[in-house]
Amino acid sequence: MSDDTRPPGTLADPHEIHLIVLTGMSGGGKTVALRALEDLEFYCVDNLPSVLLPQLVNAATSGDRRGRPRRIAVGVDVRNRGTDFAHMPTVLSELAGAGVQVHLIFLDCRDDVLIKRYSETRRRHPLATRGVSLADAIVEERRLLRPLIAIAEKVIDSSELNVHQLRRLVATGYAQATEGLTLMFQSFAFRRGLPLDADFVFDARCLPNPHWEPRLRPLSGKDAPVREFLDAAPLVGEYFADTARWLDAWLPRFEQDDRSYVTISIGCTGGRHRSVYLVEKLAAHYRSHREGVLTFHRELE
Repeated sequence: MSDDTRPPGTLADPHEIHLIVLTGMSGGGKTVALRALEDLEFYCVDNLPSVLLPQLVNAATSGDRRGRPRRIAVGVDVRNRGTDFAHMPTVLSELAGAGVQVHLIFLDCRDDVLIKRYSETRRRHPLATRGVSLADAIVEERRLLRPLIAIAEKVIDSSELNVHQLRRLVATGYAQATEGLTLMFQSFAFRRGLPLDADFVFDARCLPNPHWEPRLRPLSGKDAPVREFLDAAPLVGEYFADTARWLDAWLPRFEQDDRSYVTISIGCTGGRHRSVYLVEKLAAHYRSHREGVLTFHRELE
């Protein structure tokens, strides 16, 4: 979308104004991708008519230069009937001409997978109105979005990706919008196997387990009663402090090695209480002094 020589899918200068437009097939993963960018501290707006893009960029970047958001992500799709997809390339070109670094990501997916996803979730396709089958709605959506996939900087086929893989793919590709190393903290259950993409794995099964408290069992590590239970356990505090101290000592070494993305996985038996609590606590700790901190809870998704 711009005339420089940077490779597609990267944001070389975090001080420029970057606009990522997420579009693509309904059910292809736009919401997941937008959430990943939100975790990277993009200013995110979903389902925005394309004609409003210039006003959004102007409003989001006006005012005090030190406080203005430099990274904006917008979801655009067929849910908004007021969007003229044939005219949208012109809108994006005008923004690029005004100095905005525009990046268009198209989320694609095979038709058979889209049909399966809609069948499993029982959601209605936005174009599947009365008398229109799901298969016909998908065909019509592809026709409407043809002008956008033709100019996309990056096309992501989510057919064989799970939620976490898609989030990581988007975050990795655009992590350079943040300064320094992007961290992904993820919780998981050991009984369901180790995450294959983990760089570091910490085992929290030695900590007091809220699962054995009947009132806490239905909750997760995000809920206040579980947090209070674990906050009150000295062993949990020691575990958190030791883990943070180890990461503080070694993460700078990865930054010096030009790594842009590291995944820290924390597991417990069920992946709902202790690991979730520690992931949220560690993420909050690192967000207090750095950008690009993501979280993912495998067993809660």
